[in-house]
Amino acid sequence: MSNEFVLHPQLKNDCFVLAELPLSQLLLCNDSAFPWFILVPRVEGIEDIYQLDWQQQQQLLNESSMLSEVLMQEFKGDKMNVAALGNVVPQLHLHHIVRYKTDPCWPKPIWGQQELTPYSDEELTALKARLLPQIDAILNNQN
Repeated sequence: MSNEFVLHPQLKNDCFVLAELPLSQLLLCNDSAFPWFILVPRVEGIEDIYQLDWQQQQQLLNESSMLSEVLMQEFKGDKMNVAALGNVVPQLHLHHIVRYKTDPCWPKPIWGQQELTPYSDEELTALKARLLPQIDAILNNQN
């Protein structure tokens, strides 16, 4: 991993950094309407998964799968949407969005459907307390 990693300004503006995983930063999109998390590999100059080396690709898949499992267990969603689009923010990032058949955008993608609903300080604190211990426990068991 490069020591020169810099999070894209749009991601920095729209998200909270929650944790550092072995390869990626874990972000929370500041939209409380959806459980919406983003993994950003800390590798400078990468826009697409194929540009990562094989070991990084495997690590990203492991982190994505772990995150997806924790989110679905915790939020009891109907579907986990995982996407790496990069049309607006070119830096490689994987969206992980827990979806419900009852959510206001179902079955369409959430992008551009409604205004973002920012988290309150209390909601953000509660979400961190709810998820970060589970993620830490999984990471500690992998070492």
